[in-house]
Amino acid sequence: MRLRKKYALAPILAILIVTIAGAAHADPVRATMRAWLAATASQAAIAPGTTISMSNWRHYKQFMPVGMIGLFAGDYFWKMPADVAMPVGPTVIHPLSQAYLDASEKYGGQTAVIHQTDGTNDLANYVAGMPFPNPQAPDRGYKILANVWFPDEPYLLVLSPKSGFGSFCTSDRFGNSACTRTSIVYRQLAYNSHPGVPQTDPAADDAWYTEWLMVEEPEQSRYTADLTIFWQDLTKTEDNFVFVPALRRSLRLSASARCSPLLGSDMIHDDQRGGYNGGLALFNADYLGARKILAITDLTAADGIYPGEYDGVLGWAKPSWGPWSLRSVAVIDVRRVAAQREGYCYGSRIMYVDRQFMHPLWEEVYDSNLKLWKIVRIHLHPAQVDAGESMIPLSGSLIETYWDIQNDHKSDVFTANPDGKTDGLTYNATAPAEYNNIVKYSTPAGLMQIMK
Repeated sequence: MRLRKKYALAPILAILIVTIAGAAHADPVRATMRAWLAATASQAAIAPGTTISMSNWRHYKQFMPVGMIGLFAGDYFWKMPADVAMPVGPTVIHPLSQAYLDASEKYGGQTAVIHQTDGTNDLANYVAGMPFPNPQAPDRGYKILANVWFPDEPYLLVLSPKSGFGSFCTSDRFGNSACTRTSIVYRQLAYNSHPGVPQTDPAADDAWYTEWLMVEEPEQSRYTADLTIFWQDLTKTEDNFVFVPALRRSLRLSASARCSPLLGSDMIHDDQRGGYNGGLALFNADYLGARKILAITDLTAADGIYPGEYDGVLGWAKPSWGPWSLRSVAVIDVRRVAAQREGYCYGSRIMYVDRQFMHPLWEEVYDSNLKLWKIVRIHLHPAQVDAGESMIPLSGSLIETYWDIQNDHKSDVFTANPDGKTDGLTYNATAPAEYNNIVKYSTPAGLMQIMK
């Protein structure tokens, strides 16, 4: 009887194996993530004081995202330096601001996911705070994505010549490197929870968030500026405008520009706002699971990147940058909705989203054929934004690295001061008064004020 059952199951097992193999071939990203989730299912802890190096990293790989394992294993052109040292400290939790928590409690229970007939998505009844304080099924992945879209952050964030620039530094396999320094003005115009600030600014003009960047260095590119406008209507794709100094006017970019390089870096427009743009409504997100991963969320210094010549090496964090710690993350797979997928640059973005403050700490980005294209690491530095509030994880400076493993190219995007310290940002009431100008820094008309 047992033999007959065994042989009776053989055809079924064969069909199952073929089915799984076919599914893996059809969706290699999901196959990779299933394997990673299985391999990292047993996670204990790492004792504070441990230093991870090339000699012992395999003992801790269950706490490493897919791309980090590949960098250690030497799977790509970009590889870990032989002297890599990752000091591990305790996990520090910085509470979210009380105003944001209050708004999340007040309004979070009423926010709902709306599925449109064309396959896109929308949010109903969102007002302020975290849209889904406890994201659960159904649509758990999309609810996490919505939380990433509306984080606890300043309503005005400025990098300027007075405090330090934003930097986009690129390098290739031949050691060629270049850096672009920019001023930055990011502004939240609606869905605000900050005390003393209108929930929707009277000058918002249907926008809810704007990102303004202007090149300061090198001199030959100075005054080139890029403005992205995100609309309160989440089904509406963001608008991009660029000011071209040689023409002395601004141009509205086409929708395809979202896949174009941002200031010549390995970032594209859709890599902004926590890892993706393109309009929240135009993406789906599937929840894959929860894990703990190694990350730096208390960045203290950025020596080795700025100042000095950009050396073009891997750019892995030095011990002086701050301790690594274990962070609890939700892993989601973000993809363009089917109706909007054709011609889009990315086929999948795996995001490892911190479950406490809802921001990605690591990403793997796949091209339209679902081949791994970019590995992204994100180091954060908390800071106090409003008087009397706690340190907010997303308020301080950051360092992001984009390793393009298909083209052996990479970009470091960071906000350090010229002395290498990560305190170059100013926020809200402490930002220089001249940057608190909605018309100049949040509208296309404001671009025409450049060079005047």
